[in-house]
Amino acid sequence: MDYSATPQPARPDALGRQNASAAAQGAAPAERMHHAKAIAAITLGNGLEFFDFTIYSFFATVIGKLYFPVEGQLAQLMLAVGTFGVGFIMRPVGGVVLGAYADRAGRKAAMSLTLWLMTLGSALIAFAPTYAAIGLAAPLLVILARLVQGFALGGEIGASTSLLLEYGSDKTRGFYGSWQFVSQGLNTVCGSLLGVALAAWLSTDALESWGWRVPFVIGMAMGPIGIYIRRHLDETLPGIEDGTLETPTAEVPAPQPVRKLFRDYSRVITMGVLTTIGGTAANYIVLFYLSTYAIRILHLPMSSALWAAWAAAVVTVICSPFAGALSDRVGRKRVLCVSRVLLIAAVYPAFMIINAAPTVPVLLSVVAGLAVLVAFTAVPNIVMLPEMFPRAIRATGMSIVYCLGVSIFGGFAQFFATWLIQISGNHLAPAWYLIGCGLVSLLPLPWMRETAGRAID
Repeated sequence: MDYSATPQPARPDALGRQNASAAAQGAAPAERMHHAKAIAAITLGNGLEFFDFTIYSFFATVIGKLYFPVEGQLAQLMLAVGTFGVGFIMRPVGGVVLGAYADRAGRKAAMSLTLWLMTLGSALIAFAPTYAAIGLAAPLLVILARLVQGFALGGEIGASTSLLLEYGSDKTRGFYGSWQFVSQGLNTVCGSLLGVALAAWLSTDALESWGWRVPFVIGMAMGPIGIYIRRHLDETLPGIEDGTLETPTAEVPAPQPVRKLFRDYSRVITMGVLTTIGGTAANYIVLFYLSTYAIRILHLPMSSALWAAWAAAVVTVICSPFAGALSDRVGRKRVLCVSRVLLIAAVYPAFMIINAAPTVPVLLSVVAGLAVLVAFTAVPNIVMLPEMFPRAIRATGMSIVYCLGVSIFGGFAQFFATWLIQISGNHLAPAWYLIGCGLVSLLPLPWMRETAGRAID
């Protein structure tokens, strides 16, 4: 009998390989879908926190008038944007405390706590009586709220960015980490659109009476939504599952992450802070301050000037994933260095153009062009920071480095820009600030190691 045409049973090893191949093919789309949901959950939750924090900037002119009744519009604005910067003072504290908590109890637990704290800060601002009602207690309430929000955001940035990177691979961490910056852009898109709508629909009296409070009430209400969305994320810190410390099978959380960081990684922290200065100054001037600048310096109506923040945010949302993917292909340092040099070269001519032709189309065009460079310089920067630390102390390290760099040079960027205008009488003075920060931030790059495409754990 001829058995040549009879199907032969597959050998065990061949069958195993066939089954493994089929399982891998089936698992890959499922894993990609799982990661896509995780990115969406992290991005949305992070965006809600930044919405609560940054909406203050869009209404700085109104808040300055209601809570800081000093003589002169520029003086009111300085106090209002100074209070915006106060929130950044607590970021390093929040980064240390909540970052260490994220490295012990897990990323999910820390991110839920930061959302509750951010909700509390928004509630304080939303319902704070004005200076006319309670006097000095009014600005003190606003300052307290900003301190709470700054503390919360200091812990959020390290936990959420670490979680994004830990979902990615050695070849995709830049793309995954870029969604941190996307979330910041999305919150600015929503905040600026809401500001434009309120300024267009409400009278000046209504806006100053109650309209400016609406975004803070919305932000307060969205906190529990963000917490619910994040409940279904997978924890990436080994030995932590659903907030319960189990017997770890791999790396265990560092028992003293802060002490270990400053003992073993002080040089890395210094270089990371210096590098962050340039990106954060550009981010807060281009995305937030230019709309206020357009109102006070260029004398454009608020309903028109807020479109500048919207345009900048939309551009950063679109460009950030491309910046992250490019940094995966050609390296973080190369993308960061080239884009930052171009930004330094472009910023002074940009301010000259909008002052020479202070119209909405010119403002939007200039802001959009700067925002492209901001995205390509900020994304590789924010991705490099957590990559410099091992997993057990990553959230703490990222929080400390980022918050130290952002606290002064980002949080008070608007204050410094306004102060430079006041003391010099030159409307181009904010460009000097960006150029100085950009040059300083390039100094440590030659000594920083390239992290793209390399294992970090």
